[in-house]
Amino acid sequence: MTTVLGIETSCDETAAAVVDDGHRVRSNVVASQIEFHAKYGGVVPEIASRKHIEVLNGVIEEAMSTAGCCRDAIDAIAVTHAPGLVGSLLIGVTAAKTLSWLWNKPLLAVDHVRAHTTSPAIGLDVPPWPAVALVVSGGHTTLFVVRGFLDIDRLGATTDDAAGEAFDKAATVLGLPYPGGPSIEECARDGDPAAVAFPRTLLGRESLDFSFSGIKTAVLYHVNGPGKTSGGLERMSPQDIADTAASFQQAVVDVLVTKIMRATARVCTDTVVLGGGVAANALLRKTLRHECQRRDLRLHAADMAYCGDNAAMIAAHGYHMLEAGQTADLTLDACATTEPRP
Repeated sequence: MTTVLGIETSCDETAAAVVDDGHRVRSNVVASQIEFHAKYGGVVPEIASRKHIEVLNGVIEEAMSTAGCCRDAIDAIAVTHAPGLVGSLLIGVTAAKTLSWLWNKPLLAVDHVRAHTTSPAIGLDVPPWPAVALVVSGGHTTLFVVRGFLDIDRLGATTDDAAGEAFDKAATVLGLPYPGGPSIEECARDGDPAAVAFPRTLLGRESLDFSFSGIKTAVLYHVNGPGKTSGGLERMSPQDIADTAASFQQAVVDVLVTKIMRATARVCTDTVVLGGGVAANALLRKTLRHECQRRDLRLHAADMAYCGDNAAMIAAHGYHMLEAGQTADLTLDACATTEPRP
């Protein structure tokens, strides 16, 4: 048995986890910062970094205690080093390097997005590869082909706003609280998804890239009037707001599902995996499940506990890096972006 301690601080979640053999999660502790960022309508990098410093030691200790293991039982330490907010990443990377040196354990530098890609395999005895994977979150909307845990190539990505960013911005326009994804989803339950004909931007018949800036602007102008950025919300009834939220959510989901189906046809696979924070959206999961059943495709969506930023997926992905001998040294640094792969 190989046990990996995972550390995740890429944005505004401070997380640590202990995972055995890449799929058995013994602990998964996440400290949320939502209450500290909500009044600003988004993540404030300086606040995020400060909060990581304040709670990371306690989160690691809780993860170790919950797992019932001491440092001697840890075989390696995996940490998110990219992509993300540099200040936040540096906190986790520095902690992981310190523990690696102090405990004399191998260090594993994990790409946050690729960990989301393989997170649907956590808990499965047989991995679901090959598959088309969609990672959809606040900072990323990316399609991949996954042939193995470390054999992952990008098929398409957002050209502007990620889906999660669009949810946040639409929620702000509608006067709904941060984070926008859960707020839009809750509000949309009372709305008509066909009430407003928002655009479905598909970027051409063959494109696997995404663009959500257009629908963000469409929501803004629907609420305030063409070319206007304020003044319209007070004239909308609660039902109007619910209808707008439902129509926006449906449009985003339609685009995501359409692109996934295009990707499965292109790479000739019968398996789809779904990860990232927006993967928790009930309409997306329901619509994608229905479309996969209709096309006789298998769907593996990440467990709800592993949709948002978490350290279990970092430890799980790190395990496969350790098995392949892909270790880092103490010169490891944080990186805001990931070098694009073809």
